[in-house]
Amino acid sequence: MSAPTHTPPHPASRGGVDIRLPWWALALPTLAFVVLLALILNPADAHAASGDPAVTQFLERVQQLTAR
Repeated sequence: MSAPTHTPPHPASRGGVDIRLPWWALALPTLAFVVLLALILNPADAHAASGDPAVTQFLERVQQLTAR
C-alpha cells in the first residue's frame, strides 16, 4: 500500500517575492570595493615589491587630478 506524499506549495503561489540576503552578502562586496578604491586613490599605501618609477609618477598624477 502506498502512502500519499505531501508536496510543499510552489513558491510562486504565495503571491509575493520573499528573498532575504544575509547581512554579509552585501557587506563583504561593499568592503572589498571600498578597500580597492582606497588602494587606487592612494597608491603609496599599496607597497609593491618593485615598481617602475614612470608608473608610480603616473598614478600620483592621477591621484592629484582626482583630488581637485
